[in-house]
Parts: sequence; structure tokens; C-alpha cells
Amino acid sequence: MLTEIHFLLTYRCNFECDHCFLYCGPDSPGTFTIQQVDEVLRETQKIETVKMIYFEGGEPMLYYPLLLESVKKAYQYGFEVGIVSNAYGALAEEDARLWLEPLVQAGLSVLSVSDDQFHYGDEMDNPAGTARKIGEELGLTAFPICIDPPEILDSPQGEKGESLIGGGAKFRGRAADTLTEGLPTRPWSEFRECPYEDLVSPSRVHVDPYGYIHICQGLSIGNFWKESLSRIMAEYQPDQHPICGPLLRKGPTGLIEELGLTPQESYVDECHACFSLRRDLLETYPELLAPRQVYGR
Repeated sequence: MLTEIHFLLTYRCNFECDHCFLYCGPDSPGTFTIQQVDEVLRETQKIETVKMIYFEGGEPMLYYPLLLESVKKAYQYGFEVGIVSNAYGALAEEDARLWLEPLVQAGLSVLSVSDDQFHYGDEMDNPAGTARKIGEELGLTAFPICIDPPEILDSPQGEKGESLIGGGAKFRGRAADTLTEGLPTRPWSEFRECPYEDLVSPSRVHVDPYGYIHICQGLSIGNFWKESLSRIMAEYQPDQHPICGPLLRKGPTGLIEELGLTPQESYVDECHACFSLRRDLLETYPELLAPRQVYGR
């Protein structure tokens, strides 16, 4: 049951992290206008199960006036509102308060901040921590997102004897290209499920400035600039979707067997296999595997 809509308010980001699901960076195009945000919020009201709106990116704070007005509109429409940010502007407590107080007054209730080695290294006193501290003082539910570089764990105790990889990164987006080298792999025939995303009845989807509805990063189930968001969600049939269907039946292996793809001999995990195979299908399904920039293209 769909309960959350996550706006990719912009693909632009002041960081260019190796683990980024969306291949974001300083030169990434694509940002909502406030009119577009309002249109999507009004359409979301028709989906009565949705209670929570998140604004993220990229880095939504790069467009602070847009973010502030978007939070205000979402709250006025009756949604609980959260943001996901790297909090780069929280250089001191006074600065964090300067940024966060207007957002709280506009209706913000949840603050999720990226605080890990990809963003701030091992620095303990960093903007993310400062933003969380001030956010909690202002009454926000504030928590960190901590994803560290992958590492091979000392004791391989996987179900089939395979080595386990720690760190928490999922190998999709830029991570599939920058973080997989040297990691243990498994034969493609072993990846027979999607363990991370609910492709049948998702609890949340991401919407982007180009109109794509992401059920997973770069995997679209429709474009709400062409057909209404509420109608797309109501009519979504996962087993008939050219990409979701094979994934539901046999995971990434299904993409290979049903779509006639030539795979690599092995992949690091399900995400690595799925992302790599989807990238091979960009020309075949340009409206479903979109936007291309999420695939580094």
C-alpha cells in the first residue's frame, strides 16, 4: 500500500558520492518548479493512502526557496513532511538554526541527514551532526543515514558459503561503476529475486522533475506529465511491466532469460546484476528505464 511520495526535488548535488543511487553531482540537470510540485501534491491527494511527503535529491537545500515553499504546500495539503539532506549549510549551530527554523515553521517534522565517510569522512564534528542536534532541539524527528564503503567481512558466513560484504551500499547508480572492483562475485544464475524493493505493492515511490515514477532508482512505472499519477498507480500491473514482470518471476535472472540478454559471468549482488542488465536495455525501453543520467549516460 502506497503511503509515501518522495520528490527528487533536484538531481543536482554539491557532492558526487561514489555510492549515489542516482548518479547525482554538481552538473546533474533536472529540478522541479514550484508549480510542478503543487501539481503533483494536488494529484497525490487523490491517493488516499499517502500520508507522508519527502523532499530529497540530489541535494534539495541547493534550491532552498523552492524547498521551503514545497514543504509549506505539502503541509497545507495535510501531509506529514520530511526532507533528506547532507546539511552542507550547517557550518555552525547558528547556521543550522537559520536554515531549519523556517522549515519547521513551514511544517517540516522529519529530518534525515547523510552522515558517513562518503560525505564527511571520519570527521566527527560535521554539518550533518550539527543539523541533527539543532533539528532535535527544534522538535524534529532527526536521524542519520550512514552508508560506508563496502568491505569484505572477516568471516564469510553467507547462506551458500559466499563472502559477505559490509558497509550498506547498494550497487546501483554510480556505485555499480565505482565500488564493485575487487569485491567477491557470484554466478548470474544465482540472482533469482529482488530482495530490496516491493515491486508488487510499494509503500513508497520516487517522483522526479521529468515526470518519471521510480519504483526503484531508474526503473519507471509511468510518467505523470503524460498520465495522472493517481491513475498510473491505480492501473499498475507489475506482472505485465516489461522489466518488473521478469524481476518478479526470477529476479535479475529473469531479465536475462526472458529478454534474451547476454550477461556477465558474475556480479557482486542482485542490485549490481539488475542495474547492469537494465543499462543494457536503455535503448529498448527508454521510457521505463529513465532518465538516462541515472545510468551514467
